[in-house]
Amino acid sequence: MKESIYVWDPVVRIFHWTLVLAFTISYLTGDELETIHAYSGYLILILIFIRVIWGLIGSKYARFSDFVKPVSEAFAYLRGLLTGNARHYTGHNPAGGLMVLALLGSISITGLTGLKTYGLEGHGPLATTSIETSINKTEIDSDEHDEHDEDDDHYDKHDDEESEVWEELHEFFANFTVLLVLLHVIGVYISALFHKENLISAMITGYKEIKKDQA
Repeated sequence: MKESIYVWDPVVRIFHWTLVLAFTISYLTGDELETIHAYSGYLILILIFIRVIWGLIGSKYARFSDFVKPVSEAFAYLRGLLTGNARHYTGHNPAGGLMVLALLGSISITGLTGLKTYGLEGHGPLATTSIETSINKTEIDSDEHDEHDEDDDHYDKHDDEESEVWEELHEFFANFTVLLVLLHVIGVYISALFHKENLISAMITGYKEIKKDQA
């Protein structure tokens, strides 16, 4: 016999599916559609900020205190899946909770490194430093152009190298996030199969169908 339990509030559900859409758009656009890529990145960072706040003050199952468990408990849950006696959790299980933290962290770093890369290209909220540097260099060039040619080349090379480093970090964490997403999907599938739950439906409606002895 199963009963329906309200688990995921609207903030969690809207956050989840909006993040899925925004990250997909951001990952697929890349350099080809820079403006869309940038604005989807802004949206992702806003979503992460909201989720962190909601993880502190939100509803019971949305709070980090409900699902962030020791690593040992996460491994115990995974062993339970292998042996067929994994404990049921109404909200996130311990392994899923750690994955939530890993995804939030990796996506945040992806967004912040992207913001820095975009700023070094002269765009976005972090572009001020680059613009000021360009203005200062222009003033120096106009006064002492011949004496500073070599210095300018050095500055340009340094800027290019810095931009390349941030871009490589951005791409690495974007791809690492994709790997985490794949592991997350596999974990959700295995957990749903083991506990006989429709977790996708639960993240849409907010309700989980749970056996009474598991509730």
